[in-house]
Amino acid sequence: MRYSVIIPVYNRPDEMAELLDSLSRQRFKDFELVVVEDGSTKSSEKVIDQYKDRLEIQYFQKPNSGPGDSRNYGMARAKGEYLVFFDSDCLIPEHYFEAVEEALTNRQLDAYGGPDAAHSSFTVTQKAINYAMTSFFTTGGIRGKELNLDKFTPRSFNMGISRTVYEKVGGYGDVHPGEDPDWSYRIMDAGFSTGLIPHAYVYHKRRIDFSKFRKQVYKFGLVRTILMRWHPSRFKAVFALPTLFLLGSVFLLLMALLWSPWALSPLLLLAVILFVDALRVTQSLPIALRAVPASFIQLYSYGWGFLRGFIQHQILRREPREAFPNMFFKR
Repeated sequence: MRYSVIIPVYNRPDEMAELLDSLSRQRFKDFELVVVEDGSTKSSEKVIDQYKDRLEIQYFQKPNSGPGDSRNYGMARAKGEYLVFFDSDCLIPEHYFEAVEEALTNRQLDAYGGPDAAHSSFTVTQKAINYAMTSFFTTGGIRGKELNLDKFTPRSFNMGISRTVYEKVGGYGDVHPGEDPDWSYRIMDAGFSTGLIPHAYVYHKRRIDFSKFRKQVYKFGLVRTILMRWHPSRFKAVFALPTLFLLGSVFLLLMALLWSPWALSPLLLLAVILFVDALRVTQSLPIALRAVPASFIQLYSYGWGFLRGFIQHQILRREPREAFPNMFFKR
């Protein structure tokens, strides 16, 4: 077996149906699926049964212990030379494994990652959030870019490792979110090669509304400070930029209240830049209009999470599990 595709799922039978349908259309067929139901109250078992005549599937049910531990559970039962990870809310283009196979044939990679994209079926809000999650103006250009072909930090929504990596490094930790960069850093620290395969992209669904998106990116910012504590050499200045943007915005708001409304001009200019760029990228006025608030939500929520975590971990020197116990799953 060339590839084992490991998918943790929690209460997503509809998304699993779409994911399995996309996997059944792969042109490269030498792979199995290892689906791990992570204590769901809405089981995907009936959906799995519908695809067992088209896909080789191992299906397991276990108590809830988080996506990282569920991936570990799946890895322990997988048979493939490479272990591949998708989130259950992804759609996989039919050329995906062809692209991976070609890349691994031409380049030695112990672990790889691929980009994410917005599918035509996604809602306007999901496409706007996708812009915010991938734009240079909100991420600094560090997410899934061809500049990062080597030394890329794979993420678990679209990631693969060799069996040798698993046997030497082990599996995911118990933090969530953030379990995937933590694992990737440990893989890289063990001396294994990592890289980006640009054509091995997936369509990754985003949060369906801004409220859920706000909570998600807040946790991203917070967990980044936990990763700084565990992997200080991996810190990049760009990780702190949303917090600086948040503090700068507060300063501009105070200046507007105490001096002149014109103090908010830099924020208005940024909104215009985001709108124009989103319109250029998406070719859609509704998406571009929603991309502006999505981008500000991304920057402010991530920045606030990073600021809270930085104060707790770097200034007060509290241990992550003590400061934010809800960021860790009990196994």
